[in-house]
Amino acid sequence: MPNIHPTAIVDPGAQIADDATVGPFCIIGPKVVIGSGTVLMSHVHVCGRTTLGEHNTVWPQAVLGGDPQDLKFGGEDSELIIGDHNEIREAVTMHKGTANDNHLTRVGDHNLIMAYCHVAHDCDVGHHIIIANAVQLAGHVKIEDHVIIGGCVAIHHMVTIGAHAFVGGMTRVATDVPPFMIVEGNPAKVRAVNAIGLARRGFTEDAIDHLKDAYKRLFAPRLRGGVVNTVQATRALEDAYPHDQHVDQLLSALRNTATGLHGRFRENARRDDRWQNPTK
Repeated sequence: MPNIHPTAIVDPGAQIADDATVGPFCIIGPKVVIGSGTVLMSHVHVCGRTTLGEHNTVWPQAVLGGDPQDLKFGGEDSELIIGDHNEIREAVTMHKGTANDNHLTRVGDHNLIMAYCHVAHDCDVGHHIIIANAVQLAGHVKIEDHVIIGGCVAIHHMVTIGAHAFVGGMTRVATDVPPFMIVEGNPAKVRAVNAIGLARRGFTEDAIDHLKDAYKRLFAPRLRGGVVNTVQATRALEDAYPHDQHVDQLLSALRNTATGLHGRFRENARRDDRWQNPTK
């Protein structure tokens, strides 16, 4: 039997693994699934159609699976799915999805989400991500794998943050963040390649050097008030590194951003008819 504290309130409909732990004063709703080895420390509220995978730790005052703070939400039976081996710290809030997307908010595996963070409706958070204290994700944000986000960052709805990026603390992120780069400021600007982070994750010196060259061609002139001919810079990089998968990934992300409304590729989903016909 799961270890459920006598002060916890657990709906009989909840599915809780035999070796899960539900601490004092937790409240667990009827559509909740809690996986093996997951620990709710105390005063955790899990509601809605929420699935917590295996070996997660949820600290006090977190609220998971609540209704979206979206005036378009119509009470639909949407979901929040959280993967495995996540550390969810104090007072984190995560809301379930809406019919205006895929009825789903998703958080992957091996993430550290620090105190007072908010993951809004329809967000898609990947794996091996660190989100520092008081970061606020608006709706429909996508964060790719191995991203680090500093404290008190505010992220606009529909933004994509590319893999292995680093977002400095107190940054206002209103447009997509390219993979492998460091961004910082208000508004956010690309400042450098995330070279230290990439080296820690096993990127070769050549791979990092190629991305540094891409940064110098695509972003560095703008910091000095210059203008970049993006088409020419992109063609030069394609010619210089025809088989470099990381340069290809960077250029692909930039093309997506360039086609996105307001510099946010995911804004294009609003043009899809599923926004007007959410059952599709």
